[in-house]
Formats: sequence, structure tokens, C-alpha cells
Amino acid sequence: MKLTSAVSAIVLLLPVLAQAAVVPRGATALIPRQRGGKDGDRKAAEEKAKADADKAKADADKAKADADKAKAAADKAAADKAAADKAKAEADKAKGRGGGRKGGNQNGGNQNGGQNGGQNGGQNGGNNGAPPPPPAGGNNNNGDPQKSLTLDPAVIQAGLAQNGQNGTPEPGQVASLTSNNNFINFCLTTGKALTNGKQVIEGSCNPTPMGVIVAQAKMPSAKFVSPKNGDTVKADTAFDIKLAVKNMQTGNFVNPNTNYFAAPAQVNNQGVIIAHSHVVIQKLPSLDTTEVPDPKVFQFFKGLNSPDQGGVLTTTVTSAQKQGVPAGAYRLCSINTAANHQPILVAVAQHGSLDDCVYFTAK
Repeated sequence: MKLTSAVSAIVLLLPVLAQAAVVPRGATALIPRQRGGKDGDRKAAEEKAKADADKAKADADKAKADADKAKAAADKAAADKAAADKAKAEADKAKGRGGGRKGGNQNGGNQNGGQNGGQNGGQNGGNNGAPPPPPAGGNNNNGDPQKSLTLDPAVIQAGLAQNGQNGTPEPGQVASLTSNNNFINFCLTTGKALTNGKQVIEGSCNPTPMGVIVAQAKMPSAKFVSPKNGDTVKADTAFDIKLAVKNMQTGNFVNPNTNYFAAPAQVNNQGVIIAHSHVVIQKLPSLDTTEVPDPKVFQFFKGLNSPDQGGVLTTTVTSAQKQGVPAGAYRLCSINTAANHQPILVAVAQHGSLDDCVYFTAK
């Protein structure tokens, strides 16, 4: 009886317990939704912190790069100043030595006629083509910079210390050699013989300065008057070449065997190059050939060493062996040069040709 009553009671309670165990529909969704919101906020905070850290690192990297660039510029400026100060100190030291020993040791045969107190007419042959040794008695030049063996700081070109690649270089542009002393000892780096006034067939290195650069308004020019382009001359017969020139003080040429490229270019009081000209004829396969001529081979070459007459230089194509040129096609060109035979240098890179060429036929 008791067991039956207990069972009946349990049966009656089962529906009530089942209803109590049911979770409301809204409550089942609430728990994960609350959890998801907290996770999203945390992820957003982490991403913001990472972005802030990345930005801070980028700012730090840029600041370091700027600092490195500023340091490099400062180091270069310091090096340039140190080099200039050293050159000035050496020049001052040399000047002090020369000024303190007037008349010392050079007028007593110290270099056996090599300089002999004023260089005695180009060193009196004492060096036989070799560069002169430094004077034992110091730089005794009485303050004359043209006799000094040191570089005057006043002529040091600061622009030569940069290679031209600052900013944005043009495509294909290459860096220039640089120097803090005007390249005065450049030839020591080449391993070549010094030009020393000679025409060295194997090539040489010339320490002589280029000299005066002709102003743009005074650039020289030339044009053949005869023969003109396309003319025909009689083969094996002498004929005249006439070359009209402008802005050239012609008739000035030095000994090409002893003073070739041996002095800087000069201009006269009007700024006109002190110069002379040459003409050269080369034989061609035909007038319309595109074959590049060999500059070592020519039919006729002549230096026009006399002054022009009314702006025209003249020579006759003839020699002891032959008159004129054989039948064929030819190119005739001028070669205008300074007195020491070097090419004429002008103030701007973009300019018309300073020389002329024409093509003619001999029949």
C-alpha cells in the first residue's frame, strides 16, 4: 500500500519537474550573444593596438633614415672642409718657405742650370724631357704663382668635388671623377707617360690645364669656299682649298714636335681664340658610302699656319710627288685648333660644329 502511494506521487510530480527543466527560448540565445560581443570588442582593441604599433615603428624608421642622411651629409661636408683646409695649410706652408729664403740655393747652380734663378730659358735643357725636381732651396719664386710648384688655393674648383649625380640624374648619365685639388696629380693614376710636349703615338697623359674656354658669343666657325660640297675637280691636277673662318685669330702655331698640347689655350683681348687651322682629305669608296673612315689614313693633310686674308685661309693641294688627288670620291674637313694644336673648347655643350666638311669628286 505504501509502495503504491509513493509510485503514484512520483507519477504526479513528473510533469511538474519536466516543465521546470525547460529554459525559456530567449534565454538560450542570450548567453552566446553576450559572449560574442565581448570577443568582438577584444579583437577590435587588439587590431587597433597593432596598427598603432606599426605606425610608431614606421615613424621611428623614417626618423632614423632622416638622421642617417643628415649624418652622411655632415660627414661629407666635414671631409670637404678638412681637405680644403689641408690644401690651404700646405699652400701657406710652401709660401712661407719661399718667402723666407729669397735668393737662396737656386742661383748657385743648385740644379745645374735646370732652373738657375729664373728657369734660364726653359731650364736650359737640364732635364732632358723629364719633369724638374723640386728646388732644394724651397719654393723660391718671389711670390710669382706662375713659377710656384704648389697649387694656389684661389684656383681650387670646389665643384670638382661632386660627381654630378645629386637629385635625379638623366637616364644613362654616369658619375664624374672627383677631386679636391683640381686633379693636379691625376696622371700618377694612369700608368702612362707624360705628354711633355710630344706626339706620343701610344697615348699619354697631359697634366697641362685646358686653359681659356671660349665665350659662347665668340665661338669659332668655318665654311669651305672651294671646293664646295658636291664639286668636281680635275684628277691629278693641283687645286686650291679655300676655308672661310670666323672668330679665330689665325696664324698662331707652336712647334708640334716639342710643344704639342704643352700650354693652355688662350684668347686675345677681344675674347677670340688664338689659333690656326688644318685641312685633311680622305678618299672614300663612294660619295654615298656609310663606311666609317680610318683617321690614320688620309690622302692630303696641311696645316694652315699663315694668317687668314680677309677671313679666308688658302692652300694648294700639291706635293713633290704628285699634283692634286687621283680620280675618286673624297671628304674634305677642317681641323681648327688652339696655338698648341689642342681642340678649341667653348662655353656651352650645345652648339653648332666648329669645323666644316664637304664631299667632292675628282675626275
